[in-house]
Amino acid sequence: MSTTAAPLVRSFAPLFRADARVLVLGSMPGATSQAAGEYYAQPRNAFWQIMSALFGAGPELPYAQRLERLAAAGVALWDVISYCERAGSKDNAIIPASVKVNDFAGLLHDCPQIRHIFFNGTFAEKVFRRHVLNRVASRELFLTRLPSTSPTYASLHFDAKLAAWQAVRAAVTLDSAAH
Repeated sequence: MSTTAAPLVRSFAPLFRADARVLVLGSMPGATSQAAGEYYAQPRNAFWQIMSALFGAGPELPYAQRLERLAAAGVALWDVISYCERAGSKDNAIIPASVKVNDFAGLLHDCPQIRHIFFNGTFAEKVFRRHVLNRVASRELFLTRLPSTSPTYASLHFDAKLAAWQAVRAAVTLDSAAH
């Protein structure tokens, strides 16, 4: 590990049902999410507003109901990084040498229908491709980077983010029709 004073932060357990068809991956929960023990708890993060439009899993619902709606729609939720050293909430504060990734081989074994992985932003995709992809390469996966829902990625307006994130609903619908 590094010799800096950055604290060690850990991700949450994956949220999924065995019949999940798509996986949405962030990098590592931010400080607000860590404190709340909930994915995307930062009120200015657009994730839950987008999930509201796509699956009726909006921020007006209790957290457990949002998760149930995503699971019922076939969406699994997790982060690429299991733990790392990071000061603050931003991805650029993560100390690269401290990154340990989650067990994706195990998750994909438990969710054999997952064929689409969507990344909530560039950093999640970069870490997955660097540290995970070669471990799960025996399985055909479609990887798609979506614009980050983080409030720090404000150069893209909500409507444009929502339009890009429609790919998640399309993948779930396509996979549902195929089975």
